[in-house]
Amino acid sequence: MSETSRQALGARVLAPETDAVERRGPQPQEPVSTAPEARITIAPERLVQRWDDAQARALAYLEALGIAEPERGSLARAALMRAADTSGSDAVADTLATLRVLLMDAYPASPRPWDAALDPFVAWRLDAALSSRFTTPHPNASDGPSADAAGANGSAHTPLPDGDGAAPRFRSAPPLHRGRMVPDPIERRIFRRLMLRLRGKRSHGPGTTDRAKLRERRRLLPWTRVATRRRALLAFFVFLPSVVASGFMVNVLPRQGGTWLEVAIVVFFGALFSWISIGFWTALFGFLILARGRERFAITNLDAAVERPLDGGARTAIVMPICAEPVERVFAGLRAIHASLARVGALEYFHFFVLSDTADPDVAMREEAAWFRWCREVDGFARIFYRRRRVRLRRKSGNVADFCRRWGHDYRYMVMLDADSVMAGETLVRMVRMMEARPDVGVIQTAPAAVNRCSLFARVQQFGSRVYGPMFAAGLHYWQLGDGQYWGHNAIIRVAPFMAHCALPRLPGKPPLGGEILSHDFVEAALMGRAGWTLWLAYDLGGSYEEVPSTLLEEMKRDRRWCQGNLQHLRLLFTEGLFGAHRALFLNGVLSYVSALLWFTFLTLSTAEVIQNALREPNYFPSGPSLFPAWPIWRPNWARALLAVTGMILFLPKLLSVALIVVKRREARLYGGFGKLALSMLVEILISSLLAPIRMVFHSRFVLLNLLGRTVTWRSQEREDSETGWGEAIRHHGVDTVVACLWGGSLFWLNPDYFWWVMPIIGALIVSIPLSVYASHVRLGARARAAGLFLIPEEIAPPRELRDVEELTEVAERAAAESGPALVIGAHDHATSAAPSGFVRAVVDPGQSAVHCALQGAPRSARASILARREALTTRVLVEGPGALTVGERDVLLRDPQRVDELHRRVWVAAEPAERR
Repeated sequence: MSETSRQALGARVLAPETDAVERRGPQPQEPVSTAPEARITIAPERLVQRWDDAQARALAYLEALGIAEPERGSLARAALMRAADTSGSDAVADTLATLRVLLMDAYPASPRPWDAALDPFVAWRLDAALSSRFTTPHPNASDGPSADAAGANGSAHTPLPDGDGAAPRFRSAPPLHRGRMVPDPIERRIFRRLMLRLRGKRSHGPGTTDRAKLRERRRLLPWTRVATRRRALLAFFVFLPSVVASGFMVNVLPRQGGTWLEVAIVVFFGALFSWISIGFWTALFGFLILARGRERFAITNLDAAVERPLDGGARTAIVMPICAEPVERVFAGLRAIHASLARVGALEYFHFFVLSDTADPDVAMREEAAWFRWCREVDGFARIFYRRRRVRLRRKSGNVADFCRRWGHDYRYMVMLDADSVMAGETLVRMVRMMEARPDVGVIQTAPAAVNRCSLFARVQQFGSRVYGPMFAAGLHYWQLGDGQYWGHNAIIRVAPFMAHCALPRLPGKPPLGGEILSHDFVEAALMGRAGWTLWLAYDLGGSYEEVPSTLLEEMKRDRRWCQGNLQHLRLLFTEGLFGAHRALFLNGVLSYVSALLWFTFLTLSTAEVIQNALREPNYFPSGPSLFPAWPIWRPNWARALLAVTGMILFLPKLLSVALIVVKRREARLYGGFGKLALSMLVEILISSLLAPIRMVFHSRFVLLNLLGRTVTWRSQEREDSETGWGEAIRHHGVDTVVACLWGGSLFWLNPDYFWWVMPIIGALIVSIPLSVYASHVRLGARARAAGLFLIPEEIAPPRELRDVEELTEVAERAAAESGPALVIGAHDHATSAAPSGFVRAVVDPGQSAVHCALQGAPRSARASILARREALTTRVLVEGPGALTVGERDVLLRDPQRVDELHRRVWVAAEPAERR
């Protein structure tokens, strides 16, 4: 090729850009001369290299950095000119290498203390990401102090000094402040305890050697005597009506309990009647508390002197453990809480911790990116933290315990959240004030309202929770007082006693009844009470929200996990030192699932009684002396009366709840008006009556499987509105439907009268498949809302926090959907129309890649075999795409900062632009 040809090629490659783009970002300190008439000479052996690709790749990289068009074109042409002027074997690689040098010269970064441990260009990219050098602030970044000023001078983040004196580095979590959290000795075996007492010995631990002192201290608290009287009253109201109802059942049966089968029927009926009576009396006394409008022992009763600014030492950690949750929704909820605290002027007293147990590196990288964006936009690096555990032991309880051991000593309180939790800033501040006013309190649990779901099933659950929930919560407070529950979220905890007494032991034996304690919250509450601390339910404290499962099957998946965890509490029922109220709560948690098996057994025994009477000829003259035949006696009127009483116990609390809304609080308009409220209640009763037998069968199956040694896989709850397909519904409800059809047909043939008594249960099971499918539909939920059904106050007049959650989630989801991949990695990566995965972003995006490398810390030495294996994984990613690697293999690469940076450089050289695919 002639000299003229080479110059023509250079003119074509280096032609100036013509598109006009608005200038943003700072100007280069020393603009590089890129005059349009500049020409270069390219060596003949380099003419065949990819110079067009080199210029396009340089422009794409500068665009990914966020550099504006005028500087972008100038820098790309300058890099190409310098690369062409040197010897090399790859135009793209040489151009990008030259571009890195030009960028660091044109936009020098402010020196930072961690730069010495990082590759210079990684440190430069991290500085650009921290200072938002080339980007404009997020339009919705209004939930805290602006980061603009910090970004302008490059001081958006100042690392805290390490406690061990090591060199500081960029971190997503504060320096360690190690503490101790190990399980206390727990003696569960009642007979061993009795033997030790007979020998004059006692086991060690809180609530054992100091049990007398604890009881004496509790007796001095004003609520303890009242609690004793109230619980005795509850026992009386539950026991006496159950005995009377069982007597009625004896007279309803044809032989008045004269057979073993009828005796069993009466026993199971009495147990079930007692169970529903507990709920009835709890609701009734809750109604009395709310109707009266005051409760002298309510934890929310604060003196005026307490309503003063918080003590500087009352630092509170807002802790959210997550595991493969919807990233946009999780961080939208936290940002709404952050903004609410900023509005009430209490942000300085609270730190945020996102504790991730996510195993999938794609989701984990999205979490990391969301944390970084949030911190950068609100200048929150000193109060918003993120940590992903490498070793995920003991699920949520282990994650929380790990937080306590690392940073618990830095905080007086911690507020525990679930991934779907939202709390108002005023509520959080008031909870801290309540803890400050009551030094004997270890936990304050709120009663969160269910919100934000759209499917028909979820809307029914939200409506029931919002209408009936406050009355039941008030009733629970009435019985429990200072021996309340902890539900694992939307609660504030005093950190020091939690660390000292609430570490969980491992139960002996194998799962499901042994091993790790799954339903940890009840156990932690019992251990806190065992150590002498009180626990309260703030039943009348608003501003606390959660979300419910969107489908029946999703709820059953959650209940199967809870069932296994609650059944484990049977092994802790006789633990040394527990107070009676917490033993009762353990038993209550067990019965919440075992009661379904009791109901199923009662129906089975009743059916057996009917079949026996239909197939066997009655024996009117049994053996033994008798003057008269033994006639079977049926009393249908007694049965109807018993059914009416049972119905009153089940449905009267719902009527009382509506009466409170309409008469006492005068809030019917917040539920769509009295007519819509009444109609919603009637439809809710109908749907709940259809769902109850379905839940009974599922819960009975769960209990039996656990007792047979079958355990469950612990998966994260589905936090988004998903719908149930017909295939999934048939798979889960099909057998129940067939059995219900056979059951109903047999009863109708043998005893049509009894068939109509159990038809509501049989009918619900027969229609379980279409009910499960249609109840999951978001479209039907939207129609119900449009018709004014199942409305709740949070929809009529949504609080600011819930509006923020919705807006921030929509913005984040839209941004994720609109962000197309800059590069396509490997031959099998087909993500051309979807947003890139978290792994791809962590490798391709210059800013996120630098952030991730910096967060991994200094690289660790490894054996040659390990390095060779990682090199092989890198090659597979480049050739076949990230999909060719397993989750664990992708995680291995992401844990190695050197490998991530090398992969970042090689991907930009070897991968293809997305638009070409």
